[in-house]
Amino acid sequence: MPPLPTTGPLSGVRILDLTWVLSGPFCTATLADLGADVIKLERPPYGDVSRTTGPIINGESGYFFSINRGKRSIALDLSSEEGKALFLDLVKQVDVVVENFTPGKMDALGLGYAALSEANPALIYAAISGYGQTGPLREKPALDVIVQGAGGVMSVTGYPDGPPARPGLSLGDIAAGLYCAVGILAALHEQRASGKGQMLDISMLDCQIAIQENAYMRYFLSGETPVRLGTRHPSAVPFQAFPTADGWMVLALAWGVPNQWALMCSELEVTELIDDPRFHSAAARSRNHAELEPLLNEAFKKRATAEWIAGLERFGIPCGPLNTIPETAAMPQVQERGMLPEVPHHTFGKVRLANSPLRLSRTPAGIRGTSPDMGQHSREVLTELLGLDAAALQDLVTRQVVWEERPEVELG
Repeated sequence: MPPLPTTGPLSGVRILDLTWVLSGPFCTATLADLGADVIKLERPPYGDVSRTTGPIINGESGYFFSINRGKRSIALDLSSEEGKALFLDLVKQVDVVVENFTPGKMDALGLGYAALSEANPALIYAAISGYGQTGPLREKPALDVIVQGAGGVMSVTGYPDGPPARPGLSLGDIAAGLYCAVGILAALHEQRASGKGQMLDISMLDCQIAIQENAYMRYFLSGETPVRLGTRHPSAVPFQAFPTADGWMVLALAWGVPNQWALMCSELEVTELIDDPRFHSAAARSRNHAELEPLLNEAFKKRATAEWIAGLERFGIPCGPLNTIPETAAMPQVQERGMLPEVPHHTFGKVRLANSPLRLSRTPAGIRGTSPDMGQHSREVLTELLGLDAAALQDLVTRQVVWEERPEVELG
C-alpha cells in the first residue's frame, strides 16, 4: 500500500471551512485530498454536530473521521465581537471560505459575502444550501433525503411494484459537495487571471436535477414521466442485475454493438429468443421488458455468477459481480489502486477509509492525515496566520473566545 501523500496540486491554497455534517465537509475533504490546507472552523462548545454521529467507538465518531481527514481544526466564538474580528483577520489570509448554512445565517452575523469580500477582494466564497441563495424556497432548510425527494431522484429509484426508495448513499449531499469542489477549482483558475474573487452559490436541489442524466430530457422530449425501473435502464435492455445460482450479477448490453444479443442468448442457452420479434432490438426489448425479464431470470439462475462472467466475457459482453461492501473491499483491483488506505487515528488505530479517486501522475491526490479534535489547531493556526503570541492566545482561550477542546458530550 503506497504511503499517504504529503503534497498535491492544490498545495499553497488555503481554505477556511465553516461547513458541517456532510455536503460541505465532503467538498472540503475532496480539496484537502488534493493538497489544500483546509482549516475547519468549528462552533464551540461542541463543534461540528457530526462529531456526535454514529458509529461511535470509545467516544469518537467514525462518521466525522471519514469526511474530515487531513484537515486542521480551530474553534472561535463568532457570537462575540472579538471572535468576529479574529475571523475577519483570518479571511484576509485565505483563498476560499466554504459554508453550508441556511441562506441568511452568515449575513445575520455580519459575516456574509459582502462583508468578507470587502475584507479580502480576492476571496472565493462558496455557499452550499438546500435550495440556493435565491428563489421562494431560499430560506427553507433541507437535508439529503429532502432534496432527493424534491428533485425527483426517489421517484425513479426502487421497483415498479414497491414504494419510492432512497439510494444507498447520500446522493443529495455528495452531489452538492462535488459540484461545489468543481466550482471552487474553476473560480481559483479564473482568479489567477483577474485577481478577483466571487461567490459560488450551490443548491442541493439544483445538483439533484443536474445529475439525473437524461431523465429531464426524456420527460420534455417525450412527455412521459420517468418511473421506477428497479436496476434496469430505461432504453438499454438488458442492462440490470440478474439472480444467479449463488447470488447476483450485473450485465449491460452496449448500444449499437452487433451480435451481442445473439451471443448472450447463445451463452444462456435461450437461442429461441434471438429472432423473437418481441426482442429483436433494444427498443423492442424495452417495450416488452415485462415478458423478457422472467425468461432471463430463469436462465441466469442455472449457473453461478463466476461461471456466467467467464462465459459472457469471452464474447466481450460487459458484465460483473454484484458485490457486497466487504467483497468490493477485498478486490485485488481496489487494493492495487490504493482506494482503501489505512489512516491513523488516536482512538481507532489504523482504519481503512475510501480514498480520493483522482489520479494525477506528478502531484498525487489522496488522504493526507487523520481528522482533528475540535480546536486542536487553534493556537497553531492563529500563530501561523495572525502572528498572535502565547500570552494573547492564552487570554483568548481563558475568556473562551478561542477554544482548544470540547467538553464531554453524550454521543449516539
